[in-house]
Amino acid sequence: MSETETPPIESLSARQARAEHRALAAEIAEADLAYHRDDAPILDDASYDAKRRRLDAIEAAFPALKEADAVTDKVGAKPSSKFAKIRHRVPMLSLGNAFSDEDVAEFVQRVRSFLGMKAEVSGPAFTAEPKIDGLSLSLRYARGELVHAATRGDGEEGEDVTANARTIADIPHRLSGDDAPEIAEVRGEVYLRHDDFAGINERQREKGLPEFANPRNAAAGSLRQLDVSITAARPLRFFAYAWGEMPVRPAATQAGVVAAFARWGFRTNPLMVLCETVSELLVHYRAIEAQRAALGYDIDGVVYKVDDLALQARLGFVSRAPRWAIAHKFPAELATTVLEAIDIQVGRTGALSPVARLKPVTVGGVVVTNATLHNEDYIRGFDSKGERIRTGEPPDIRIGDTVTVKRAGDVIPRVEAVDLSKRSPDAKPYVFPTTCPICGSDAVREHNPRSGKEDAVRRCTGGLVCAAQAVERLKHFVSRDALDIDGLGDKQIELFHADPDLAVKEPADIFTLAARDGANLKKLKDKEGFGAQSVAKLFAAIEDRRTPPLNRFIFGLGIRHIGETNARLLARHYGSFPALQAAVIAAGDPASPERQELDAIDGVGPTVVEALLQFFAEAHNQEMLQRLLAQVTPQPLEAVASASPVAGKIVVFTGALEQMTRDEAKAMAERLGAKVAGSVSSKTDLLVAGPGAGSKLKDAAKHGVQVIDEAGWFALVGG
Repeated sequence: MSETETPPIESLSARQARAEHRALAAEIAEADLAYHRDDAPILDDASYDAKRRRLDAIEAAFPALKEADAVTDKVGAKPSSKFAKIRHRVPMLSLGNAFSDEDVAEFVQRVRSFLGMKAEVSGPAFTAEPKIDGLSLSLRYARGELVHAATRGDGEEGEDVTANARTIADIPHRLSGDDAPEIAEVRGEVYLRHDDFAGINERQREKGLPEFANPRNAAAGSLRQLDVSITAARPLRFFAYAWGEMPVRPAATQAGVVAAFARWGFRTNPLMVLCETVSELLVHYRAIEAQRAALGYDIDGVVYKVDDLALQARLGFVSRAPRWAIAHKFPAELATTVLEAIDIQVGRTGALSPVARLKPVTVGGVVVTNATLHNEDYIRGFDSKGERIRTGEPPDIRIGDTVTVKRAGDVIPRVEAVDLSKRSPDAKPYVFPTTCPICGSDAVREHNPRSGKEDAVRRCTGGLVCAAQAVERLKHFVSRDALDIDGLGDKQIELFHADPDLAVKEPADIFTLAARDGANLKKLKDKEGFGAQSVAKLFAAIEDRRTPPLNRFIFGLGIRHIGETNARLLARHYGSFPALQAAVIAAGDPASPERQELDAIDGVGPTVVEALLQFFAEAHNQEMLQRLLAQVTPQPLEAVASASPVAGKIVVFTGALEQMTRDEAKAMAERLGAKVAGSVSSKTDLLVAGPGAGSKLKDAAKHGVQVIDEAGWFALVGG
């Protein structure tokens, strides 16, 4: 049975659903790590999205299985040290993606369900506009005057490009009209038209300089110039479509605010329309797709947003993306080329990931030289269930093959198909290595007792002995979403790990680097590529991270299946690292109250619990933590609403709620600083029970937990 022929959800037994749910959750978590941390994707976007949808459908049909395993939306990139940094008053978030009509229908239904809209009630209305393939920019105006401009950066902090932005004709220095608020942060996309891009590359060739790969790269490179005159010489353009801080808004709808942007002097996209139904959204999507080649600038999809700003506020955000918007991406583009070699990369979890080295080919405006091959089963022509995924005999992939490359979701290239008619008779099947190419240790495929199958990924058994794993773990620890140490990137980690004078072998070594360097005869400042000033900045940046936020510290440890979302959940729930550490160690006893508390954390499923127990049970991990905690002191997350009567309390919702949906209730509680759990235990402070509440009421009585109804909840939190 192929992946597209999976049995209908309604035909699954509880046992089958549990087995598939666990297998899918583990596979998605592994894909998250490979994609976000190892830069060696094992799933393309389309396959990943299909697995997420399947997992969501199983959870909807079997709510008891619901869990949230390391699903993270990444935003942008770390700001460059070349520019001053500007912290965004309102974070610049990413969007979730849709790749099919069904995805769009599901998005609309999720919105309606979250808002508690009944079938007979129409709405809500959505805006639909082209998704510009450019560089995001935030413009801050005070009393109508442009005061600064910042790139997206990592979503929290961007680069100060104010002087460069002032050279763009589409960006007004002063807002027109009389309805601009005192403070207005207008956001949009800097881009280049195709003809302007061609002109820039022509001038690059004339000067003997490298050409840009595509208009998006050219726009980004042009805006982020230290020499403002270079930016001014390039015909950058700007579409306004969003906003950040704006205490007083000129309208109550998305379309109304964008219309105000036009009055204030901005260029807005004329292809933005209002749609009332899913069919209207899809009709406009296809209309824009049909015009794509004639627009004169690059787009990679259509963005849908709930129009009513009050509904946007109710819907809120999940992780780092809004619930009220989604990007409907255009179909992946294909190209044919030759597979010249297969390389094996080793990630920080020991996963051996095959990468296809290709004869360079342009796919969707980007020159592609490598593509994912996922795992050894994919090379052999089989999916994770042992079923054929390509037609022909034999269906495998071999070096020298003519292959079709697909950029799924316009992001990650993958080898999609093989032209067997062009295969050389001398081509031999690829033999996947059974030893680690880095350390020589055995590379094995573990048997998964839950799924009853062999894991798709082959892993090095070398552990900390394997340099690839040690280095990748260090890279993860200092990465943008972990400790984010400025000036300590991948190259520096590789150098410091290999250099016997520096000997950075584990995270604690980073924080002793300055002291050890002072005792070395050969100083870091004297090594090639360094200097006194750069070393001083590096040591200062390291010192600045001795008190990291708790969620970043937990994420940085690289515990399997613990992504940003789960790290934040754990940080909020336990408050401090010693509390988390003590609780998880005690939770090793399945009958302990600590284990009950850990199991009850809403959003933390059994896969995450098992990963935590395994990590803290390892003696070498405890020793590593002891050395690390001697150097750093993780700081608790700031209370979201310290004055709230439910701040810090563990709250459980049960039964039917009438004034809000369950998701809205949970989101409200978390905004007020509460910790939302999925089950009642002795640690629970409050049970909010609606009509139809069942066994949780009995559990509350058993543990002496306070019980209130929905009206009591609103009275408690002040409406």
